[in-house]
Amino acid sequence: MPSKGRLQVKVYKGDSYIPINNARITIAPRDQAGQNYKLNTDSSGQTSEIEVTAPDIQLSMSPTGKNPYDLYDIIVEAPGFKSIKVQGCQVYPEVLALQECNMETTTSRQVDQEIIDILPNTLVGKYPAKIPEAPIKPENSSSGFVVLNQVVIPEFIVVHAGDPNDTGVSDYKVRYKNYIKNVASCEIFSTWPENTIRANILCIISFTLNRIYTEWYRNKGKNFQITSSTAYDHAFIYGRNIYANISNIVDQIFATYCKRPGVKQPLLTQYCDGTTVSCPNWLTQWGSKYLGDQGLSPIQILTHYYGTDLSLTTATAVPGVPSSYPGYVLGIGSSGPNVSKVQTYLNKISENYPAIPKVPVNGVYGKSTYDVVKLFQETFNLTPSGTVNYATWYKISDIYVAVTQIGELRGIEGTFIPPLNFEEIGRESSQKVPKVKYIVD
Repeated sequence: MPSKGRLQVKVYKGDSYIPINNARITIAPRDQAGQNYKLNTDSSGQTSEIEVTAPDIQLSMSPTGKNPYDLYDIIVEAPGFKSIKVQGCQVYPEVLALQECNMETTTSRQVDQEIIDILPNTLVGKYPAKIPEAPIKPENSSSGFVVLNQVVIPEFIVVHAGDPNDTGVSDYKVRYKNYIKNVASCEIFSTWPENTIRANILCIISFTLNRIYTEWYRNKGKNFQITSSTAYDHAFIYGRNIYANISNIVDQIFATYCKRPGVKQPLLTQYCDGTTVSCPNWLTQWGSKYLGDQGLSPIQILTHYYGTDLSLTTATAVPGVPSSYPGYVLGIGSSGPNVSKVQTYLNKISENYPAIPKVPVNGVYGKSTYDVVKLFQETFNLTPSGTVNYATWYKISDIYVAVTQIGELRGIEGTFIPPLNFEEIGRESSQKVPKVKYIVD
């Protein structure tokens, strides 16, 4: 019997995170044998989750060479916007696939459609193997390399869609977190153990931040920061679907990277699949999967491959964020200016997301604030705890900045990010809030 996966479509105006209400969505299985779906987006720009067929989960548990996902074609239409056709949205069993569509306005009366063609996952497709590089780059002026003063988390990253020397392909400016989610969805299977997914995402983050910190391509006269070539960097497919569990993990650890003692730059954490390609002293994706099966933590998986002197740290600056995470979880019983900020940001977001009600800006985290935070988390596929943890704080900030374009208007500087508990990184179990009764606000 076929397994079941879940699929949801989210539609926004350009790159603003402003939702498009009542967009028409048509979803059709690639094999044409299954049911077609006709859906509309709600006031938050998203469809309901639908259950669709998917292959047996065992196809993603070992390197069979077969696709562990089913393919769906999606057409998105809305008056005044260029329609989008997504070819080959990949749906795994037991996982929520998220297809985000950023629609551009159009005045054309003719058929005007953007085509997004999703290529196979790297574990089942044919991609060039990574060309080995020194994992730590020179950091002195005599080397000719330009290195930033500190490791920062960019708001956006420019991705060259091909080989670094191919001038005939496009460059895409995408939000940094969305880039990490996209790469992880291209490079691993979303059905793998959570600790395996975390370890692989940490590799992707570290590699990416090394490219940014060392200005690797800019130093070579390029106008981009990273490429989509697996021979040089990571697979990236503009507009492809991602997965709710991968998205949630990235939101929790987006500023965390691997490093060596006494070395300022993030480690260039190279890896391979470990089956078709061998890579001693690098993480192997399938090997990390089996270590996750055994219950190893993310740091145990990473040190297994990169050595016990590897550590995790947190970048200290995030451009485009109006205020940094306070370093503790906000929940029922919390009060003060940080609660007021959350309430202010959520009220501004609610102007574009009417399903999210406004709350009094009184600096008191009571039942109504709890309910609105939980609804926000559900809307943006975060763990619906009702508390403002690290991931939720920065997601609220991201959406607030996007809907207000405050980063462009005010030129926000980078802000400090407090360090995290890396053994329990992003987990609700490590986040303590006062245990008091609900306060009516």
